[in-house]
Amino acid sequence: MPLMDEVRALVASYPFVALIAGFTGLIWSADRFVTAAAAAAKNLGVSNIVIGLTFVAVGTSAPEIMVGLRACMREGGGDLAIGNAIGSNIANIGLVLGVTALVRELPFTTQTLKREVPWLIGATLLALVCLFSGSHLGVADGVLLLAGLFYLLYRLASPRRKGGAGALPTDIQSEIDDLRQMPMLQATVWFCLGLAVLLFSADVLVEAATEVAVRFNVSQMVIGLTIVAVGTSLPELSVTVTAVLRGHAGMAIGNVVGSNILNILAVLAIPALLDPRDLPVVVLWRDYGMMVALTALLILFAYGIGSRQVITRFEGFVLVAAWVGFTGLVYRQEALSG
Repeated sequence: MPLMDEVRALVASYPFVALIAGFTGLIWSADRFVTAAAAAAKNLGVSNIVIGLTFVAVGTSAPEIMVGLRACMREGGGDLAIGNAIGSNIANIGLVLGVTALVRELPFTTQTLKREVPWLIGATLLALVCLFSGSHLGVADGVLLLAGLFYLLYRLASPRRKGGAGALPTDIQSEIDDLRQMPMLQATVWFCLGLAVLLFSADVLVEAATEVAVRFNVSQMVIGLTIVAVGTSLPELSVTVTAVLRGHAGMAIGNVVGSNILNILAVLAIPALLDPRDLPVVVLWRDYGMMVALTALLILFAYGIGSRQVITRFEGFVLVAAWVGFTGLVYRQEALSG
């Protein structure tokens, strides 16, 4: 029996164990893959700006990207990929920032306020255009999203000039500075191993998520919005909490905002290009609407007139409560429709 057939049999027998194993492998391998790729590029003399814009910036969304790619290779998997892209943004703001703010108040840095939050607003509006254009997510939408991504990378890479972007975001630059030096052979081995485990873990995760959806009679969209979204957001939760505990609270919001921009421009583009489909009305109003609502809350916390430019513990509680309420609503509606 081929290896994947054996894996599918094990997943069918133990779907929740497979789900945990898939998440664990995905998170572990994504970190090793990105680190090794960046180290190899550094050894080859690639500039920090290129490393930052490719392996570090885009690579941090490797779990979501890989799950989207593997899901779209299965029939009907586009729903899982779309749910993961939107659900990850909801989880990043509601769960990740909310929980982290409960640990310690999160300040908005000047860079985040002037550059990253406006870019998140732009990406969210671009997704609005794509999702509400005839209630269909298609190839043209995918091209538009990728064009937005390339424009953003261009703005980051362009030389510093008046009114321009110029420098890498602080969180990305910090990750480049912290990159461990690695001999070329070691970097190559870890790159290949990380990529292999990343692909395998994504397969296991998609298989397990599909099996759970079938067993509990819920849609793949809902599984993507909730279970898979939370799982692929675990790296952001780990990074933000660790940053706060180490006294780098200012990096936390930048990490999440950057991840949400990439989830829209890169991750959502995958099902648009590989598995175009009509979207249920509930996805447009409930799911995308919740993503917009939480993004609007984040903007309010950032620019609120007469308030401190921080996410307080109370505001963190509000974010977590919103995420819990949304998750409960999703499963309540799914139960009623079933």
